[in-house]
Amino acid sequence: MSNVLIVVEHQGGALRKVSLPALGFGQKAKELLDGELFALVIGSGVGDIAQEVAGYGVDKVYVCDSDVFENYLPETWAPAVAAVIEECEAEIVATPATTAGRDFMPRVAARVEGAQISDAIDIFDGDEGITYKRPMLAGNLISSVVSESDVTCVTVRTTAFDAPAAGDEGEVEEFDAEVEASETSEFISFDQVKSERPELTDADVIIAGGRGLKARENFGMLEQLADQLAGAVGASRAAVDSGMAPNDWQIGQTGKIVAPNLYIAVAISGAIQHLAGMKGSKTIVAINKDPEAPIFQVADYGLVADAFAIVPELTEKIGAAKNG
Repeated sequence: MSNVLIVVEHQGGALRKVSLPALGFGQKAKELLDGELFALVIGSGVGDIAQEVAGYGVDKVYVCDSDVFENYLPETWAPAVAAVIEECEAEIVATPATTAGRDFMPRVAARVEGAQISDAIDIFDGDEGITYKRPMLAGNLISSVVSESDVTCVTVRTTAFDAPAAGDEGEVEEFDAEVEASETSEFISFDQVKSERPELTDADVIIAGGRGLKARENFGMLEQLADQLAGAVGASRAAVDSGMAPNDWQIGQTGKIVAPNLYIAVAISGAIQHLAGMKGSKTIVAINKDPEAPIFQVADYGLVADAFAIVPELTEKIGAAKNG
């Protein structure tokens, strides 16, 4: 086995943006193994998604298309992935380090008696063979891991890899994984938080607020700024725990890991758990009235000022520039 398999994610009939850096990881792994790169799309009615994935330089896209996979369940996805691993002789199988990826991939590792490596941020040819780097202790420690298993299952921290450039279109092949409906689990519902703004993990711009905003209604000014920049709104854990922001806005070690092109941190002190979730952002702007706030240590631009005065002024000037 010397091939790589990437299990992509999709939602609402569209390929999720987080899948692209995972494919970038796959291309790097393919070069190290000198093998082939395969992708896997699991779902129902996912032919168009498979065709899109085929344009990202993969050699072949396997499609497990069945009513059994209409709704995500780890009990059906894991055996499907395991079957495709055997079919394509994959040595490395990876997926984005999302909630779903962290859910089904360890089950895959158990099925194929492989190693599980979580939150990989790099892969390279080390002295002892293919080596993976992964963060520990909120990113304060980076460990190097070597797998001795025939199959290595990896969840990829997508903020660490670039999306691949479009390449030659690979072959698309239907694959019958012979998976039946789960006898132990049943899909009940998917309660999706709907918003006109982009999802945090897909957004190019994020405006995030912290406990310094003091009240839920004060997040309204962040929403107005986000709307001017076509961005998403996030929050620190402290803001979420105090009830000022919903859970799905939380960014950090125990929330979502993001790396937008622009991250504006408003009234966020910069606890280490929060920094672990956003310090991969391309440009970080911090607005805080405390000049000693840790957030300034990772910021590219910092403004020591009162957010209640600065954010509305910034929103007004951006709006004027857009309309001018």
